[in-house]
Amino acid sequence: MAGASTGRLPQRLWAIGRAAGRRAEAGGVRIVALLLATAVLSVTLAGLAAVHAVYAGKEERRAARTPVIQEDARQQGSTTWLVGSDSLVGERRFSVVFLAPHQGDAPLPPGVERWPGPGQAVLSPALRKAGAAEGIDHRYGELAGTIQPSGLDEPTEWLAYVRPREGLSGKPPSDVVTGFGPAAVGLFADGLEPGSGRMDDKAEWMFLGAVAGMVGLPALALLVIAVRTGARARDRRTALVAALGGRRTDRVLVALGEAGTPVLFGALLGGAAVAWAVLDDLHIPFTGYILSSEYLRQDGWPVALAPVAALVLVMSVVVVAELAPRRSAKGTRPYSPVASPWLPRVAALFPVMFLIAVRGPEFVGSDSGQGTLVGWAGIAGTVLTLPAAMAVTSAAAGRLLTRWGQTHGLAGTLVAGRRTSTYPGSTARLVTGVTVALIVFLQAVAWQGLFGAQSTDAERTLDRIGRSALTVGVRGKVSDQDMATFLNRLPDKTEAFLLARPANGAGPMHLYGDCPALAAVHLDCATPTARINGVPQDPRLRELIRWTPHDALVTEVHRTDLRALAHRAADSTEETPLVLVRRDGQAVPVAAVKQLAHQVFPRGARASAPGEDELTAGIPNRDQGRWITLLGLIGVAVLTVTAGLSAMAEFLRHGKALAPLSVLTGGLRVFRTSAGWSVFMPLLLAALAGTVVAAGLADPVSTEDASFLSRQLTLSASATVLAIGILMWAWATTVAVRQGRGWRPRGD
Repeated sequence: MAGASTGRLPQRLWAIGRAAGRRAEAGGVRIVALLLATAVLSVTLAGLAAVHAVYAGKEERRAARTPVIQEDARQQGSTTWLVGSDSLVGERRFSVVFLAPHQGDAPLPPGVERWPGPGQAVLSPALRKAGAAEGIDHRYGELAGTIQPSGLDEPTEWLAYVRPREGLSGKPPSDVVTGFGPAAVGLFADGLEPGSGRMDDKAEWMFLGAVAGMVGLPALALLVIAVRTGARARDRRTALVAALGGRRTDRVLVALGEAGTPVLFGALLGGAAVAWAVLDDLHIPFTGYILSSEYLRQDGWPVALAPVAALVLVMSVVVVAELAPRRSAKGTRPYSPVASPWLPRVAALFPVMFLIAVRGPEFVGSDSGQGTLVGWAGIAGTVLTLPAAMAVTSAAAGRLLTRWGQTHGLAGTLVAGRRTSTYPGSTARLVTGVTVALIVFLQAVAWQGLFGAQSTDAERTLDRIGRSALTVGVRGKVSDQDMATFLNRLPDKTEAFLLARPANGAGPMHLYGDCPALAAVHLDCATPTARINGVPQDPRLRELIRWTPHDALVTEVHRTDLRALAHRAADSTEETPLVLVRRDGQAVPVAAVKQLAHQVFPRGARASAPGEDELTAGIPNRDQGRWITLLGLIGVAVLTVTAGLSAMAEFLRHGKALAPLSVLTGGLRVFRTSAGWSVFMPLLLAALAGTVVAAGLADPVSTEDASFLSRQLTLSASATVLAIGILMWAWATTVAVRQGRGWRPRGD
């Protein structure tokens, strides 16, 4: 019998732990905290594994479609191959591969089921969807099909394979390929690989670092708070178990019983999210990215085991926390926090550190390395001193609340005011995580925008003239007849002229056009040749000259007819771009011009607004900045929940002490008021002060036009904190009211 009793002891200890968890004063808070911590850790670990799986899968797909060339390749069974590029209006570049098979048995690129005919194209599904408004299906010729997923590095990739009507010459810059992927025989040519992912994507370690830093660290902070919630009551229980002869193993079983159920449900919740991503492609909000489930299944074990790893991690932390020696578990005196005398001294340093961060780099040279170090030192000092400043401010507000409560007989306000003024260190602990998260988040967004500052001038040009002027660069050599056909078939009210930069950078610029084109940009065609000194009158021409390298600001205008213009344009180079404008000053239809170019010229033409190439080059940085925004907002939300749970646990620990006040005041309003000042107000203070300070610190590193910081972004961060604060306030009020209603006088 004794042996049976001993055998059932672990089960009884586990059951004791479960019962203790449900009956503890902050038991409900700890249950939810453990569940959320496990779920967030599951998703975070799965996210890290998914990042690696996606990078590995994309690299495998890219290698599989990389062409293989041979020096002595015969025409039979080979393909002439030339990689070009194009873009949609205001979007990133994508690859356009021009190809021409020499025989019917030439190997097909991966994802292409059959050869397109001359004058036909095969597009990726995402490109067709994104370019529908620009008629992308007919830009390169007749649509012959779509690229299958096996030929794309990810479902959202934009890619086009185009077979010119007249084929390709097979001479440079084109190459002759005999196969694709590592299995093919020949020279593996990375430079001929279609797609721009390798150039546009950040390194894998950078993405892993962003996920780990902006979501993983807040998840660990949530775990620590979850494990320590209600710790003082458990410390007393631990001391009792030890006094009754309990061993370390017995204490661990009780702790595991208390935490086991919420941790298991948290792992199941995280596992459901992981299963969703593994079974079906997942659309990531705000980023426009589609996470391929195929990549997760190919490298699925780390992803699938993430919830299990999170469960083991959380339970391990629970055990370590239970076995760690604590001073509070060894004594019998009631616990009483001591006010921190150092808080006012640290708070006094906050304005100094903030000024160093914002203005310090100006005194040592903002463009120098020393200026950057001074700015970072000021930011670090601000992060360390801001919570203390907020705590001292809240303590002063607490004294005002105390007097207000005494004057007007408000019990809840009186209690909250005295607690806030007596223990400002508690407020500092609550707001630290939220304020640090807001500062780091806005700094990351600001620096991401700074990396795209090269497109600032292009943004300003587009703001001034839009796309009312287009520069057209023809790809490859074209005939005079093709150029004349192109000029004659331009959209209605569209005129063309040439703007040539000076030879060797010296001398005047030269502009060639017929009378309608010259009139469209407010130039006189009365004489065959005219000279313009200084800035032209037409704003489109001014912007074109700004983006044309020149010496003296002098332009020679040459009147010519359409035939001579076609001949000169056919021989033009990048130094002599063809320019299209409309007589009414409206935007030139970019999509129509590109479609016409592909109908007339063998390889089409590049058409863009002045400086737009610089803007297009910065768009991948903009797209990646959306990931920083998404991950940052998630991290802010997790840390706000962490702070809210901590505030709730501390408030409910004193809940029974407030219960007699419901009898003395004749109602339960005391709980709502006290919960509002104890739980909601610290988060409100963190949202307002943290956002203002974070925006102030980010302002020096952001430029006016390149910055991704916006009023909507800062308001979104503040609104996230406030929304969670309101939910925590409502929850704390509900639990406290329930405790108050269940209180009965028992001589306490």
